[in-house]
Amino acid sequence: MLDAFAKVVAQADARGEFLSNTQIDALAKMVAEGNQRLDVVNKITSNASTIVTSSARSLFSEQPQLILPGGNAYTNRRMAACLRDMEIILRYVTYAMIAGDSSVLDDRCLNGLKETYVALGVPSASVAAAIQKMKDTAVALSNDTSGTPLGDCSSLVGELAGYFDRAAAAV
Repeated sequence: MLDAFAKVVAQADARGEFLSNTQIDALAKMVAEGNQRLDVVNKITSNASTIVTSSARSLFSEQPQLILPGGNAYTNRRMAACLRDMEIILRYVTYAMIAGDSSVLDDRCLNGLKETYVALGVPSASVAAAIQKMKDTAVALSNDTSGTPLGDCSSLVGELAGYFDRAAAAV
């Protein structure tokens, strides 16, 4: 796992070059957005349980077959596993957001996830829909400026949405 800084330095080092002005400017922008990045992560972390449960409720109301006998989320054990997986994906999205890089999400969460779900018979379209619902809630929270000392975090919403899209595409 590399954060944005380590990744840029490692790439320049592999080429035997100094950092370019463009790379330095991009890193300076990330530093300038640091407190807003922390605000976004804090909003998501503080509301993680709500994000997961409301997304799951919405998914199950749209796809009730999942919670009926024979469905993939039928029985308490399967439902708990579904909610656990949603929480894990959300947690790794916050890690990627704080690092400003998707490698932690890819390496520690998404690599092999689709194959695991296929082997377990988990419907990937339903997982992707659940991730999209978490994205919608997390983006709405990130766009809400009330109670945020630094105000507008909208410049980071696209990055946040991209991490969720990456996760949805991976399953």
